[in-house]
Amino acid sequence: MKPAVAKAASASFPASLRCSRTGVYAPLLKPESPLDPPLKKGGTGGLSPGGTVSRRRAWHLNAVLVASLSILGGVPAVAFQFQDARPGYAFSFPRDHASHDAFRTEWWYYSGLIAGPDGQRFGYQLTFFRSGVDPGSKNPSRWTVRHLYLAHFAVADLAARRHVFFEKMNRAGIGWAGSRPDRLHVWNEDWSAEISEGIHRLRARGGGYEIQLDLEPFRPPVIHGRDGVSRKGNGPGEASHYVSLTRMKTTGILTAGGRVIPVKGESWMDHEFTSADLSPNLAGWDWLGLRLSDGSDLMIYRLRARGEGSREIVSGTLVRPDGAARSLEAAEIRLAPGGTWKSPGSGAAYPVHWRVEIPGERIVLDARAVFPEQELVTAESTRVTYWEGVVDVSGESRGKVVTGEGYLEMTGRARPE
Repeated sequence: MKPAVAKAASASFPASLRCSRTGVYAPLLKPESPLDPPLKKGGTGGLSPGGTVSRRRAWHLNAVLVASLSILGGVPAVAFQFQDARPGYAFSFPRDHASHDAFRTEWWYYSGLIAGPDGQRFGYQLTFFRSGVDPGSKNPSRWTVRHLYLAHFAVADLAARRHVFFEKMNRAGIGWAGSRPDRLHVWNEDWSAEISEGIHRLRARGGGYEIQLDLEPFRPPVIHGRDGVSRKGNGPGEASHYVSLTRMKTTGILTAGGRVIPVKGESWMDHEFTSADLSPNLAGWDWLGLRLSDGSDLMIYRLRARGEGSREIVSGTLVRPDGAARSLEAAEIRLAPGGTWKSPGSGAAYPVHWRVEIPGERIVLDARAVFPEQELVTAESTRVTYWEGVVDVSGESRGKVVTGEGYLEMTGRARPE
């Protein structure tokens, strides 16, 4: 997000952030009581296009939120000194599934493909964000904004080509939202992700849609990048600590359209924490998380360069069927966009077909959106427009035919961003 757009976005926040969302910004609701201050936002969702914030854009979110709160007199001009993501970080689990409050921005992202007894397929996405404002504040008030917590929940009905989403934004307040530093338990009102006896338990609902899912990892955590850091730029600290659980057995209940559906499938979990902003020399992000039928998994991202003199950043990780992970350098990856879909709402053109090649591994894949209408537009809040949705995969790996599924995310293709 450009600084000028960030300033415009901050100005777009109203004096009260307690509101309801139905795809576009809805009229404000009055606080319920004098003890219920205005930095609380609960979303009731809507059909795409609609609002939430891309997890990759979360790097930019903190600047917007802090600027907004400063306008409202909510935070000091000089706040907590956050820690950078530096090489040499030693991950330890389950500790590193928990919150890292010394870093400014953090998110826990779950996505998966699930199906009912009749084979009807659904995609789901549940993401929790923590945005540090002033964790070191000595103000004893429970209303002090040390962190802001955001969350979004989306469901894609693949047969009906229907995509719905919902969002929330809260301070911790009186237990409205939070994230524990000792174990994975993050919540925003009645949405939550928590580990219990090794199982990730997800709960979220909105607008007649609800998930109650239990996720069991098939394989150990995958740490992306090298020496504990995933590079997101060329400068010092332009990196994140990035870990995934790429294949998780998923069972539970999906409520959709008045139907309560027992479901099962597989899920992917990303967890990143950083204190960096994306460089202004980078225009946007393309990301793929794919699970293949031969048991291997593939994560690839590309940070697109903006203009001459800038250099794009490409990286990835291949996870073999036995769980062993290999970091992929830019020279090993060929990533080419194919057919595009132009959004009638934003006018953005999104490549919804991607060719992925890893010549050294004899991998050639085509990833195609199951349906293109999976754009999210947040013109009335953070003013970020992006695409994130379900893709099906076909191709070859080491001379054998493979199929697969996963999620694709693309940001920075709509203007202004």
